[in-house]
Amino acid sequence: MISTRRNPARLALLSPILLSLGLVACQTAPAGNSGFLSSYDGLVEREDTLRASIRERRDDARAATVERVFLEPSVLVGTVGEGLTDAERSQVLREVDRQVCYEVSERFTVVDGPTGAARLRTGVTGIGATGQAGSGVAAVANVLIPGPGTVRVPGTTGGLSAESELVVGRNDQVAALAWSRFANVLGTDSPSLSRVGDALQMAEPYGDAVGDAISPKDRAVRDIANPDPCARYGPRTQAAGFVTRVITGVYVPEINTGATPPKE
Repeated sequence: MISTRRNPARLALLSPILLSLGLVACQTAPAGNSGFLSSYDGLVEREDTLRASIRERRDDARAATVERVFLEPSVLVGTVGEGLTDAERSQVLREVDRQVCYEVSERFTVVDGPTGAARLRTGVTGIGATGQAGSGVAAVANVLIPGPGTVRVPGTTGGLSAESELVVGRNDQVAALAWSRFANVLGTDSPSLSRVGDALQMAEPYGDAVGDAISPKDRAVRDIANPDPCARYGPRTQAAGFVTRVITGVYVPEINTGATPPKE
């Protein structure tokens, strides 16, 4: 919850928003099964999450036997991404791949090919577009009325839905995850002038969720291998992006992801 006790101007700005939201937590509703996973049997909805919808299952005994993992490139499922440019779609897929690689490589040995390894399949099942005009208004408001957290215009936030599964052999499922999250009107999700700005921001928590979902409970986080198997995505930290968000309050994909979308 964003504190307004010491900022009357911010309270005045937030009051109509809080009323319109009914003072309820902004938890994302579960997305329907897309058909991407080889099986949806046994998926259990987690109840300890505040913002994301998470359904998952894992065979701990079998997951404990997995050491080497090949990451298949993520794909768009069905008609997801219609209305976006090729560059925007590619940008979302690349950021999902980047964040998933970072998290999985902290728990498993990420390899270049599927031979002798489990495979991690990921499908992007939903991209909620960010309202650019509303983000511009929010960016100005957050600069003029500073305070902890960010304020977004209701109805202009976007998000991401995705599914992943760890499989061995011929799609023999060891673990699976169905995940969805939209940016909050109040919180730490920065406004962006990119239509996929919120979807890109959600890729990081999605990568975290994938790492947790496929890892047995006693699997410890390990040091990053040298050479880094995720080096093709650039540095793991984007200092320029962090500074930009602190100064301007705006999420700029080309700076925060370290990746310039391909030219169309």
